[in-house]
Amino acid sequence: MANSNNQPMGKFAHWAKLHAQNFSQALRDIGNQPLASMLTVAVIGIALALPATLNVLVQNGRNLAGGWDGVRDFSVYLKVGQDIQVADSLASELAALDIIETADVSAADSALAEFREQSGLKNVIDTLDFNPLPHTLIVRPTEAADAKSLEYLSDELSGRTEIDLVKLDLQWVQRLNAILDFLRRAMIIAASMLALAVIIIIGNTIRLDIQNRSDEIEILKLLGASDGFVRRPFLYLGLWYGLLGGLFALLLLLIGGWVLAEPLQRLIGLYESQLELLGLNMTTMVALIGGGVFAGWGGAWSAVSRHLSVIQPR
Repeated sequence: MANSNNQPMGKFAHWAKLHAQNFSQALRDIGNQPLASMLTVAVIGIALALPATLNVLVQNGRNLAGGWDGVRDFSVYLKVGQDIQVADSLASELAALDIIETADVSAADSALAEFREQSGLKNVIDTLDFNPLPHTLIVRPTEAADAKSLEYLSDELSGRTEIDLVKLDLQWVQRLNAILDFLRRAMIIAASMLALAVIIIIGNTIRLDIQNRSDEIEILKLLGASDGFVRRPFLYLGLWYGLLGGLFALLLLLIGGWVLAEPLQRLIGLYESQLELLGLNMTTMVALIGGGVFAGWGGAWSAVSRHLSVIQPR
């Protein structure tokens, strides 16, 4: 009974030992060809770093522009004298819509107090018998909101008796949607093309390694080795190439950020801005290394699947 209970554990330990041996041997194989391996890792790293760099640049571009979310905002001006409860009720109604992200109320009293402090016309404003400013709603649409939906909402709001004016720049919304869509698609296309390039690079490297070890593979097959047993070392080799390429890409981005940080901060200082530069976050780092590992494994699998079946014992 003890032997039967330990047999599955023994098989698992043997399986884990084989994988650990292949994993470490693949790294040694890379180290045995330092120059060729370094060039391959460098090419993979550069290919992975390019879309990540584009992503970082887009994030900082949005930050430098003051944030693109704010340019979507539009204002709804209530008629002078409307009660603040009317503004709060309208804000709640708008916030409940699918195309609206937030709707904030700017009270007339707060707006007048701010204008009084900043305009330098305190004495003039103090002579007023009433507040000439209306309650205002600052409405932020979602990214999914298109110009047609916003135009319909604007027309519906303009027809209400409690609303004096809806200030909405539909042309800018259309331009912003087009810019965001272009950047998203450009990043997806760039990332897809470069991921494909990484798969091809690793696949070609593995193919050459398979050809160089064709005699060894024939002997293993003569001895009864399964395709999975023969395939496993090459898959780990591709995994290591992808992992090292991802780490190299991360290193490139960190070096690039370090080199550019000082002149960018100096430029921002000339504009008297307190902008915080955005660098690599954890999500980008995990995606970069994970993408490298996935591309490495995929490239190795495609190469092994194509070329391993050709090599048969004679």
